[in-house]
Amino acid sequence: MNNKICNPKSEVTKGIELNEQDYMTIMLSHLKELEKNMTVALTEASNEKLYKKYKEMFSNIADAQRKTYECMFYLGWYSLEEVNNTKVSTLDNDLQNKINEIN
Repeated sequence: MNNKICNPKSEVTKGIELNEQDYMTIMLSHLKELEKNMTVALTEASNEKLYKKYKEMFSNIADAQRKTYECMFYLGWYSLEEVNNTKVSTLDNDLQNKINEIN
């Protein structure tokens, strides 16, 4: 049984030169990193005016990251896996066990 959720893959040129998928992957990676760094900037903002400006920037970056991901999913460059409740429960139990080990 195939549990993949995906779109037909858009083919790109192969070779040593960067193609559209490579550029999109790089852009998505940078946007994810910017989003994480903006979270830190938000928590360390020294005043309300700066916080609001950072929050606006964070929102724009998060939107761009999401749109980039959705575009890549639409082009078939990302796939998702549909999982059943048993797998979710197993992963949840594994995570809970790891948390208990730390404590």
